[in-house]
Amino acid sequence: MTELNPLDRIQELCDERNWSYYQLAKVSGIAYSTLSTMINKHDMPSLPTLQKLCSGFGISITDFFDPGNSSKGLTSDQAQCLKLFTALSPEDKTLAITYMKGLSKTL
Repeated sequence: MTELNPLDRIQELCDERNWSYYQLAKVSGIAYSTLSTMINKHDMPSLPTLQKLCSGFGISITDFFDPGNSSKGLTSDQAQCLKLFTALSPEDKTLAITYMKGLSKTL
């Protein structure tokens, strides 16, 4: 098992979403200066900060530390949808859910 560096994982998740640290700070509800200092000084995030970051990314802490966890047991189509959905902004997630509900006509 390889050791996961939380700062590298934060960068990876930002890259997947094409987000800047400013965007991450905004959706996470943490000060940009806090995030910038953490990244630039290589300070590990506290648990409350990590929880806010995960919330901003729309993932659980488990998904943060075990990236492959969220797609276990899913078909390839489901895993692809989940990956695409996770990369959306909160506003786009709302639109995607609304669109899928309209397509399914079951809810």
